[in-house]
Amino acid sequence: MAKMTKKRANEILDTLEIAYPQAGCALDHQDTFELLIAVVLSAQTTDKSVNQVTPALYEAYPDAAALSRAEQADVEEKIHRIGMYRTKAKNIIALSKQLVELYGGEVPAEQDKLEALPGVGRKTANVVMAEAFGAQRIAVDTHVFRVSNRIGLVSAADVTKTEEGLKKILPEHRWTKAHHLLIWHGRLCCHARRPNCEGCPILALCDRKNVEK
Repeated sequence: MAKMTKKRANEILDTLEIAYPQAGCALDHQDTFELLIAVVLSAQTTDKSVNQVTPALYEAYPDAAALSRAEQADVEEKIHRIGMYRTKAKNIIALSKQLVELYGGEVPAEQDKLEALPGVGRKTANVVMAEAFGAQRIAVDTHVFRVSNRIGLVSAADVTKTEEGLKKILPEHRWTKAHHLLIWHGRLCCHARRPNCEGCPILALCDRKNVEK
């Protein structure tokens, strides 16, 4: 197929929007603090698993001040069903302490300040900036990395270059929506090992790269 163009990239997004009209953040949260904690917990874990453990966590620790005073063993007990729960418990307590000490318990609306928090990388900061503060961001998780490289939107060796490539090929006002659409497509159709190419809504627009048969 010919080199990816901005026109074809937009056609891909248009088609995915029709296929996944419900695409959006799948992490349950009521405020920015809960969103931040949920995204930190979601690393290398499914959103569904995170949503199963956060209700009890948020009930016990509804804000940064409360979580900053938590005993790690208690937090671990509440989130032990998700992967890397010990490290994540340590990080969410530590980041809560920083929120209290540096920002009066509020989640900062600046990318660099978010990325400086314990357990918060670029992907997490991008999600919070997009979902909580309305900024246009592309958070590259495993689904976004796999799908965008496979279908030919980008050709990049790592998540940073993937994000940069997507920002060049996609219009800025669609970045956040594109992030959600690529995730949903990766979860529901373009699976890692056995992508459902026969049922793919964007098959005619796809380069079908790196598909494991």
